Amino acid sequence: MNIGQAATTSGVAAKMIRYYESIGLIQAPVRTEAGYRVYSSDDIHALRFIKRARTLGFSIEEARELLALWRDKSRASADVKAFAMKHVRDLEMKIAELQAMSQTLRHLAQTCHGDERPDCPILADLADPAVALDTAVKKKAPRKERHDAECTCDDAKSSASVQH
Repeated sequence: MNIGQAATTSGVAAKMIRYYESIGLIQAPVRTEAGYRVYSSDDIHALRFIKRARTLGFSIEEARELLALWRDKSRASADVKAFAMKHVRDLEMKIAELQAMSQTLRHLAQTCHGDERPDCPILADLADPAVALDTAVKKKAPRKERHDAECTCDDAKSSASVQH
């Protein structure tokens, strides 16, 4: 089958198939006298394997290692399991990092007035996180309540014991 058919059958774009061949991830297929690539069912199976590994977040180099494990019939399944569990730990670490980023951005967006004013805590944090954090802390510092003689707030009216 030609590269177009291999791409359709495997679900891997022709451009990626050529790339995988150029970096040695897959072996160069046999070619016709006219120079066209001819892919076998084993080639298609390997392309599907790579695509699935990439879909699960494995890097190209990790996919290369998995292909080697897959092709090595003498390997122990414990080796494959250890490799997969390392990837799970890496994914969980990335998830935690992404959640922390999301929380930080959500917090910054909540502190932004989102109006016509030019000051923006999101941009301030990107420019200098330490300064933005310091400014946010100062803005949230508790203020001492003060009731003036002319105060009309509910606290002053309801609290007869407070001296003005």
